Amino acid sequence: MACKLLATFLIIAVHCSLSSGAAIELDHERATTTETTKDWWQTAQFYQIYPRSFKDSNGDGIGDLQGIISKLDYLKEIGVTATWLSPIYTSPMADFGYDIADFYDIQEEYGTLEDFDELIAEANKRNIKIVMDFVPNHSSDENVWFQKSVNREKGYEDYYVWHDGYINSTTGAREPPSNWLQAFRGSAWEWNDQRQQYYLHQFAVKQPDLNYRNPAVVAQMKRVLTYWLDRGVAGFRIDAVPWCFEVLPDAQGRYPDEPLSGYTDDPEDSSYLKHIYTLDLPETVDMVYQWRTLMDDYQRIYGGDTRIIMVETYSALDYVMQFYGNRTTKGAQIPFNFQFITGGNGDKNNTELSAAGFIKIINSWLGLMPSYQTANWVMGNHDQRRVGSRYGEERIDLMNMLQMFLPGVSITYQGEEIGMTDLDISWEDSRDPAACNSNADIYEQFTRDPARTPFQWSAEANAGFSINSTTWLPINPNYVTINVEAENSTEPSHLSLYKQLVQLRQIKTLQNGATRYANVGDNVLAIKRSLTCESSYILVANVLSSSVENIDVASSLYATGSYTIKLANPEAKATEGTSVDLSSLSLEPYAALILQSV
Repeated sequence: MACKLLATFLIIAVHCSLSSGAAIELDHERATTTETTKDWWQTAQFYQIYPRSFKDSNGDGIGDLQGIISKLDYLKEIGVTATWLSPIYTSPMADFGYDIADFYDIQEEYGTLEDFDELIAEANKRNIKIVMDFVPNHSSDENVWFQKSVNREKGYEDYYVWHDGYINSTTGAREPPSNWLQAFRGSAWEWNDQRQQYYLHQFAVKQPDLNYRNPAVVAQMKRVLTYWLDRGVAGFRIDAVPWCFEVLPDAQGRYPDEPLSGYTDDPEDSSYLKHIYTLDLPETVDMVYQWRTLMDDYQRIYGGDTRIIMVETYSALDYVMQFYGNRTTKGAQIPFNFQFITGGNGDKNNTELSAAGFIKIINSWLGLMPSYQTANWVMGNHDQRRVGSRYGEERIDLMNMLQMFLPGVSITYQGEEIGMTDLDISWEDSRDPAACNSNADIYEQFTRDPARTPFQWSAEANAGFSINSTTWLPINPNYVTINVEAENSTEPSHLSLYKQLVQLRQIKTLQNGATRYANVGDNVLAIKRSLTCESSYILVANVLSSSVENIDVASSLYATGSYTIKLANPEAKATEGTSVDLSSLSLEPYAALILQSV
């Protein structure tokens, strides 16, 4: 009761402080009682597996489901609550599984439905949940639905977005319905000789867009979700959500051209246009709400833990926040927070990001997120440069510490826990359609291959990933020292610190505590997590300076009392358990400390 009364007083005090303007700039604090009950996903450690590159069990140089099964104990060891799998559906692999030929079956090179059922069963034994990747915007052109639509079979005539196009009055040539551009360069419209119409594809030519204005398509995709729920998945990460709807044609059947962006002079590049008619439509948000209703209805009928939705969108934050839902309509539990990817200097290089830049990224999400929702933090994925290559290898541990310390859901891309970095892939070795649709001179601007190289398990041949002489993508030569086996037998290592962070995230303060943050000068980031009647914790990190920083954290965070070092990255050259003076703290270049109140 005393804790409850004190918590109530603190909540009132915080509101008074904020209303009086006394709070520090970019300060954000939420008081939470020790009685807070959270659903399983709200403090979960999610782990993304890119199956093609995780573990090869049959020696063909490609990862597979049995490979994942063989490494479930590793996932358990590093504290994974749930893992989401990049697409494993039947596919001709024009976009490595994001072009789906059969939404109800498994790609042969990954395994079978029986293998998938075994994966679910074995994961359940270890209390690990499996989240599927759901790709709603498009299918493969080899999908039977598309073939039926090409043939105008009854019920499938408008399953996809079709248009006659127009005859150029000057040249007499037929032209696409609009100037829309696909994500992988060039027109988003492709002529189909058999049907004698253009079809829309906002990604590769072999990925025709489904027509979500057709109720039959909406119903079909809900059947897909239910099918995999019946097989035991814990939810879905939903790919490329903002593209699901495009604007309706006008009364004459014309689609509007999109305006020039001014960002590039390359007319083939997707960023040549502002995608105001093909992205971020309000109908898309409503579709996510419908999928959430399906999840909740499924749980109500069949019981079990909450089934979740994780939404991929790189849209403006005011649009992203709509996916959370509102007080009356529930949306996605986890609209992905890509601010550590798109914020700062973007996804190319954040090695010069200041402490104020870090604060801006954190506050961009926490400052806009509705108070009754849960934050999430995504540092990287299969489409982005790896953290160590984007923020600098000296910041790998620092970034893992930051991600684990912030409130809410943590999402790790495979390999970040051991400090994997990008490998420059030659034009000849490139596999990503985003790169291959360009040319040898410019492909490096578009390629996603460098972050998709096989996982590094050991110093054995092919990093212990495969016994085959070659692998689908080359393996980073640094696997000799950067691998699970080596880091499991060495302390300190990226992996040993990651495991400690996962354990630390289980404490009440980090799961339920208030959050306050500030930059201490240009170079030091400071975050405090506090909870009534529990120890407080402070993260301090020299995020930018290549020299020692002497700082006063106490004043910046309104922190008092005695603290000791709980965890430190190797750059800190600090001893755990040592007492520190918050008003006079020294931090080596790129040092990060987690301090605990005494």
